Amino acid sequence: MTAQLVQIATAPDLVDQVYRSLLDAISSGALAPGERITQEDIAQRLAVSRQPVLQALRLLKKDGFVLDAAGRGVLVAPLDADWMAKVYQVRGALDVLAARLAAAQRRQIDPKLIDRGRRAARGRSVQAMLDADMAFHQAIYAGSGNELIAQSADQHWRHLRRAMGAVLQAEPQRESLWDEHAAIAAAIAAGDVDLAARLSDEHGTQASATLALRLAARLSRSPQTQQGDRR
Repeated sequence: MTAQLVQIATAPDLVDQVYRSLLDAISSGALAPGERITQEDIAQRLAVSRQPVLQALRLLKKDGFVLDAAGRGVLVAPLDADWMAKVYQVRGALDVLAARLAAAQRRQIDPKLIDRGRRAARGRSVQAMLDADMAFHQAIYAGSGNELIAQSADQHWRHLRRAMGAVLQAEPQRESLWDEHAAIAAAIAAGDVDLAARLSDEHGTQASATLALRLAARLSRSPQTQQGDRR
């Protein structure tokens, strides 16, 4: 089955748009690990010229999402549970720091983000689940007042969204996850620095352990050999 990619309009930031369109497709599983993609095919499906596609593929290769393939095109990079666990360790540390700083300033996290996440958890759209989760954590990064946190976390989130997407294709997101998010937001709003940090740490640790188990199980059932360089 051919993955559905939304056509995008020509704009000055066309390379970034192509990059994000392909990254979304990789993260949601529309472009599966090991799938071969070519510059010509992507250009046709996105209704753009080949040049921005070439540049976007170069960026995806640099960031570890695609690998060189024998012959024409590139391959979507394999998933690696051990690598994702390491990424979670770094992102978890950033989340705890962001929660501490945001709580110190008693930042208010928009409750609409929690509502959005709960609706996504009850739905079927993997992309909606990923977007809601990322939006919540980005709100905390913004609330920390330290823009370097969001900048540092961005690259890690790109890889985590992909692992989360692979898991969520087979299993629905736990709605209790959003109970945890709500508790973190409440601690931040109350200015309870230690509680916000502890809840954020527990949330990240549990999410990492759950993701690792489900991802490892998924990879063990995969007919593809999930080996190769991550970079």
